[in-house]
Amino acid sequence: MPGVKVKWTGGTQFLASDEKGHVVVTDQEGEGMKPPDMFLASLVGCAGIDVVHILEKKRQKFTGIEVSVTKENEPDPPWTIKKIVMEWVVRGRNLKQKAVEDSIRLAEEGYCSVAASLTTELVTIVRIVDEPYEDD
Repeated sequence: MPGVKVKWTGGTQFLASDEKGHVVVTDQEGEGMKPPDMFLASLVGCAGIDVVHILEKKRQKFTGIEVSVTKENEPDPPWTIKKIVMEWVVRGRNLKQKAVEDSIRLAEEGYCSVAASLTTELVTIVRIVDEPYEDD
């Protein structure tokens, strides 16, 4: 079964690697990505892959996707994430608002296993930036 191996490398630093050899460093002290931030990156990466596929199927001419993610934690340990806000900026030419919003919603609610594993409130903001597509 595919998975991830995580090895402690000292202090608060860990090295995570997958079966293909990709490596990510996590660290509370700033020498790597903080685990909660990696969680947010995983959420966006997971949903983002699906958004790309869905937008392509909808024949949307997008040139870029950027997502800013913020979180709000409970004030006491274990500082559970109680709210995640994702602001999607999709760039392209003549993008249809409904097609983009539907693609993001479908990815978050129907396909992304990371999002499906959440029990926290997920707030999504979508912004579209109109710019030329490479075929124009």
